[in-house]
Amino acid sequence: MKDDLLDKASIFLLKKGFTIKNLTRTCFDVLARKGTQILLIKILEDANSVSRQYTEEMIAVASYINASPLIIAEKAGNRLDDNIVYSRFDIYTLNFSTFLSCINNKFPFIRRSKAGLTASVVGKKLKEKREELGYSLNALSKKIGVTSRMIMKYENENSEVTINRAMKIYDLFGYQVFNSVDVFSQRSNPESKFETEVSKKYVELGFDATETKKTPFDIIARKDDDIILTEVSDKVNPQMESLSRLLDADNLVIFRKKKPKNIPSMTKKDFMDFDKANELVRFLKEF
Repeated sequence: MKDDLLDKASIFLLKKGFTIKNLTRTCFDVLARKGTQILLIKILEDANSVSRQYTEEMIAVASYINASPLIIAEKAGNRLDDNIVYSRFDIYTLNFSTFLSCINNKFPFIRRSKAGLTASVVGKKLKEKREELGYSLNALSKKIGVTSRMIMKYENENSEVTINRAMKIYDLFGYQVFNSVDVFSQRSNPESKFETEVSKKYVELGFDATETKKTPFDIIARKDDDIILTEVSDKVNPQMESLSRLLDADNLVIFRKKKPKNIPSMTKKDFMDFDKANELVRFLKEF
């Protein structure tokens, strides 16, 4: 089922004008880009099977490349419903049908939170619609099953309401009175996490840098608009060239014994000898 879902998602994204890169044995299965929009997607049959380590690395990598991390799955124990946004370890999770709608800019307004299924009411729009259709506070409160004071609260601030109340409001006023959940808006700032000498050196040079274990690269580093994907190995991952090209990133191999051919590479000693970030960036750009 996962392979079928992966194929359907890839074909759909290609038809929508995205350039995609499918990866294997990594914390994400698809990297998709269309202009400045970048999606980092994990595809699963059951979202409950993903580990926190995978999602943490997805979020970290996404923060460095300004991407939106997403999980597409058909179930999370139980079947995922259409037009509902779920969450797994802080990553928006949705089924394939909902994903298609989001790519087409039709975002859902219902999400599953700790409080269950909820929706966020836009107070100003609710008041405008109520007055436009001639409902008094009292009349609307009776239709929704809350007090007039609660309706006033909804109208004065953006409020989370239960699915039952949300559907009653929806039946009266439509989706326009709700905040949609833009699943592509999920962003976080890069955070440096380092243990090895190489990643520490990146930070000393003024980069944000983090180490990864479930990606084709060992370290991702960023300074301003410059992104460097670094492998510490004598064997080059064949996925790296197309991955870095799709991300407009530089690629660096720090080799231990044997120098890789035809790619920017250096020994660990050479790398540690750099004093300035711009010297490293210039070396990579001029290769």
